[in-house]
Amino acid sequence: MSDTAPRPYVALSGSERQLVPGAQEDGPLDPNETIEVTIRLRARESDAQIDAEVAALGAQLPADRTYLTPDEYAARYGADQADLTKVEQFAQESHLTVVRSDLSQRIVILSGTLHDVSAAFRVQLVQYTSPRGNYRGRVGPVQIPAELQGIIEGIFGLDNRPQARPHIRYTRPDASGSSSVVALATATAPAFGTPGSFAPPQVGEIYNFPKDLDGTGQCIGILEFGGGYSDSDLQAYFQQLGMPAPKVTAVSVGGVGNEPGKDQDSDAEVLLDIEIAASLAPGAKIVVYFAPFTEQGWVDVVTAAIHDTQNRPSVLSISWGFTEGQDIWTPQAINTVNQAFQAAALQGITVCAASGDDGSRDQLDDGHAHVDFPASSPYVLACGGTTLLFSGNTFTGEKVWNDGGRDQGGGATGGGVSDDIAQPSWQKGIVPPSVNPGNHVGRGVPDVAGNADGVSGYAILADGQLLSEVGGTSAVSPLWSALIARANQKLGKPVGYINPLLYTSLGKTNAFRDVTSGNNDPTGGQLGGYQSAAGWDACTGWGSPDGTNLVNALTASGATSGGSTPTSGGTAPSGSNGADPATDDATTSGGGNVGLTIGIVLTIVAIVAVLVAIYFVTRSF
Repeated sequence: MSDTAPRPYVALSGSERQLVPGAQEDGPLDPNETIEVTIRLRARESDAQIDAEVAALGAQLPADRTYLTPDEYAARYGADQADLTKVEQFAQESHLTVVRSDLSQRIVILSGTLHDVSAAFRVQLVQYTSPRGNYRGRVGPVQIPAELQGIIEGIFGLDNRPQARPHIRYTRPDASGSSSVVALATATAPAFGTPGSFAPPQVGEIYNFPKDLDGTGQCIGILEFGGGYSDSDLQAYFQQLGMPAPKVTAVSVGGVGNEPGKDQDSDAEVLLDIEIAASLAPGAKIVVYFAPFTEQGWVDVVTAAIHDTQNRPSVLSISWGFTEGQDIWTPQAINTVNQAFQAAALQGITVCAASGDDGSRDQLDDGHAHVDFPASSPYVLACGGTTLLFSGNTFTGEKVWNDGGRDQGGGATGGGVSDDIAQPSWQKGIVPPSVNPGNHVGRGVPDVAGNADGVSGYAILADGQLLSEVGGTSAVSPLWSALIARANQKLGKPVGYINPLLYTSLGKTNAFRDVTSGNNDPTGGQLGGYQSAAGWDACTGWGSPDGTNLVNALTASGATSGGSTPTSGGTAPSGSNGADPATDDATTSGGGNVGLTIGIVLTIVAIVAVLVAIYFVTRSF
């Protein structure tokens, strides 16, 4: 650039930031402090072409799909070296250092002082205090050189406000230490078998997980934003289950690693995820990716896990999230994370995410209904929550998990209609408009459900303590991840992106147990939420799984949906004394085989998807 001609700058679309409500300035920042920022680059191909390929893939049965290898994905949809070179040149001119770049992940990580970074992107960074914690923040858009417009799609790390919450519920010890949390040193084996103290395999038995599959040959990736696990906890827990302890690999992203003992809630989240996934898919490898709980952390860890060529996870479980909203998620972040999930779909990776534990308000008390991201991504299998119901030893069915608001010690399944993400084509005619004013039409959440109520929840081991009544939709995501791993094992390749199949063919078959009782308004009618109903609803999606029937359907090769017709009720797993929290409110577990011919339906959908793909590709030239 000429010394006399100022470099023209433009606002980076989607980068606008607002203050966290209640935030106050808290003194100056050190201009010499070194920080790192993540730059997201455009793909070689247009967004329309990527959308069309994902749509065409999603319309096929998993058995008929051909996924991209990591090298094929990088060559087709990675960033262009010429774009990377331009960004590197800009960094050098701005006194910034290139720490790392990855064409497949489409990222460049730059390092520099706060002074130089602020000058490079024309932002004013300020230290704030807020009800969500202290953070370095900014207001308004990020500025980029005009010659990089269209090349740079996102810049992350300037603002480091907290942006992840675990979706877990469990019984805490009281002041005397007496409760369902017992020190391991003085505890006997947990009383597995009663609601609130289930071992995960017992819930897998209730959901008819296929007994001849264990996830062998698969890798389950688990994303965490704090906390950690200890090998001693895992050894003790699985010894009590009578199972070999899993081999767990920890991967550090953004300088955050496996750090147990610092935060009890986060540790409980990490151990819940591992203990459910590993005990329900004991043959699978478990890899845990740790990252900072910031917007940059989300971008870095999602792309790192999906493009991990060493561990190659075939399914990802995410039990963290946050409410949609501009003071939380920027449009550039939602776009970047969604693009990463598209990359997962094209490579055969299923992504499961918890839908939230605060019902239809989803942690935001503004009088409106909200949904959680990333569960609201159309490329994510959003996992809602139920309560298991018993009469004596007999499992009688399920209802929507809703025992009130978080402020009263309760919780409820997240679910609703997205304000930020458009309704996918495969949800049209199925998902109703939002209950908010204006009745916005958007992506409906969740897709599926499972046991989330602590009353019918789990016993886990974390930080040397036995915790009972553990629940939350955090427990549902690893459960579904384990079931997907079993399906992958049977098919011999990943089932991958299954959302479109649920809505075009599988949702109304005996692969699911419809949940038709309850709602997810945690305020008892003051806010307004969503009511369960026959078929899909914004509380439990299509319902909970009949594992064997669903695996058979996902691994079919164009024939009719497989599996036996589920019977009403059932016997609780061995060792269960059962409970009867609300049997008069129960939804029976019977579903009935509606006999849909999946192959015919999917052939029609595939033809439509190909026509759409041709339209978008030709339009882009």
